[in-house]
Amino acid sequence: MSSHPSSHPSSDPISQARSKKSLFVRTYGCQMNVYDSERMTESLAPLGYEPASSPDGADMILLNTCHIREKASEKVFSELGRLRQIKDAQETEGQRTVIAVAGCVAQAEGAEIQRRAPYVDIVLGPQTYHRLPEMVARATRAAGAVLDTEFPVESKFDHLTAARKVEGCSAFLTVQEGCDKFCTFCVVPYTRGAEVSRPVEDLTAEARTLVAKGAVELTLLGQNVNAYHGMGPDGGEWGLAKLIGALADVPGIERIRFTTSHPLDMDDALIAAHRDIPQLMPYLHLPVQAGSDRILKAMNRKHTADDYRRVIDKLRDARPDLALSGDFIVGFPGETERDFEDTLRLVRDVEYAQAYSFKYSPRPGTPASMAHSHVDEAVKSERLAALQDLLNRQQVAFNRSKVGTVQPVLFDRAGKRDGQLVGRSPFMQAVHADAPERLIGRVVDVRIEEAHPNSLAGTVVTDVVDGVPRSEGRPPNRPEGNMPERVVA
Repeated sequence: MSSHPSSHPSSDPISQARSKKSLFVRTYGCQMNVYDSERMTESLAPLGYEPASSPDGADMILLNTCHIREKASEKVFSELGRLRQIKDAQETEGQRTVIAVAGCVAQAEGAEIQRRAPYVDIVLGPQTYHRLPEMVARATRAAGAVLDTEFPVESKFDHLTAARKVEGCSAFLTVQEGCDKFCTFCVVPYTRGAEVSRPVEDLTAEARTLVAKGAVELTLLGQNVNAYHGMGPDGGEWGLAKLIGALADVPGIERIRFTTSHPLDMDDALIAAHRDIPQLMPYLHLPVQAGSDRILKAMNRKHTADDYRRVIDKLRDARPDLALSGDFIVGFPGETERDFEDTLRLVRDVEYAQAYSFKYSPRPGTPASMAHSHVDEAVKSERLAALQDLLNRQQVAFNRSKVGTVQPVLFDRAGKRDGQLVGRSPFMQAVHADAPERLIGRVVDVRIEEAHPNSLAGTVVTDVVDGVPRSEGRPPNRPEGNMPERVVA
């Protein structure tokens, strides 16, 4: 009896590689890790891997880790202990499960992961995930554990598939990686490497792909995104402002955001972009970390509190309605009560719409971790509570200031109630309103009627013609017939 390849695909190595397998990905940390997880998932699709909602029964489990938060590595090892039980249980049933650890913890502690968790099949750093399919092939051939935490000369982006998958109407686009600032509390320069920027033409091409898949809003990502210095199509070096201008000209892009920035790289061109480019949303995450010049110097931030205030003044002169977000660390080694009061003073001066604040915790290998003047944990907790109380009051006040206004909201998902949609205002506030699902992916004017600590609620304002919302008219960069349209009063 003859055996035709099509009737027995498992006998064909190519078909075998592309047979359906399940991939569970758990992502820790920032938006850049979310982007990286998306790209790794896309790179494994040609091998037949499809997303799974649970690690139970998955053919491959991938942890994409972050080293920023406190005790990050211990949390990873704890999770790996649970995953080992799944791996062992599936092996008793004759099923192989590949466990991979990626990201910054993998980069910083790859050898330790192999020592403490020898059942992990793959350990890879943030700069080598373009080689993940090859690593999977090696691991599934039972060739032993794979460790790849190099900083390769070639850019990983040159080797990633051009195919992109977009969930909803917003997408991330990594434009820059790495950091040259070397803040004394931060591991990023050691885990992500030096600053590298992607070429403008590559980014506009990826943006067009994302728009074709349904993206309306792009968030540009980088460890130090406003230090972007990519090669432009004219052969010169472009800054972030010029890149944003080029992306704003891509038909279909309604909104552009970027994160995370450093005050030293907030140049005049980027400040002017907030004034001149309508697609650039009036929301900026600009971490300062502390308001004390003494602590800023100890952090190696290379700017003073007044330098930061001057940048904020320039931004608000250019865009008076700009909403600001920030990062703060309390209890940095050597912080006195006066230093902390300086931080509270800066927060009162700036007035934040949103902010993130944390107690200092040492990161292995960073200069600050070797300091001898650590602040007592009880004092850290007391200061953090006082700072968060002030920041929360500012956030509530900012949200209340929008009551009675009409805000353009990009609806991106269904709400918890039937007939409810949720979207984002230009200022990154979550907005709830009753609206039909066909408005998902559209920018819709909403009259804000309620303000809550973490969200707004309102009513859609539309003209309706034959039951269909009427469009205001397309932005200059939008070709006729290219959805989504903005729904307006």
